[in-house]
Amino acid sequence: MKEQIKARLWIMAPIISVGILFDQLTKIWAVNALQGGPRYSFLGDTIRIAYAENIGAFLGLGNSLPPHLRMLIFTGLVGLFLLGLFIYLLVAKQMDKLSLAALSLIFSGGFSNFIDRAMNDGAVVDFMNMGIGGLRTGIFNVADVYIMIGAGLIIAGQWLVERHKP
Repeated sequence: MKEQIKARLWIMAPIISVGILFDQLTKIWAVNALQGGPRYSFLGDTIRIAYAENIGAFLGLGNSLPPHLRMLIFTGLVGLFLLGLFIYLLVAKQMDKLSLAALSLIFSGGFSNFIDRAMNDGAVVDFMNMGIGGLRTGIFNVADVYIMIGAGLIIAGQWLVERHKP
């Protein structure tokens, strides 16, 4: 069991630490360079960069909840979920490397947003938006990208496994 944990940590540690570091650095940049200031547009307004704080979850879900309830759900319950995910990453009996990497990305993004909420009075710094014309994503950050890539890898991995079953 100890060897399994050690082997998994060799995969998890760089993904998680680099992910958190890069996300936190981009949020520091956004606060210092964008807060109350400029907005940028690239590639014919396909990509927009502008400062925002999200007190809710995905696409502002939960913004209207009372502050104490938002803190309980988005900091407390998410913190418990992240703890459970980390333990699962270490001790799950069977996990392939793709799933381990994918779940490590999800943990990295989730934990970096958790840090943001804990240090920023329950808000997460967001600064990116993509789209064409009126069809646009919600505003997001690098941690959200990690979460989406991790989820995509899990789906792609499952598809590959199902495709190669006899």
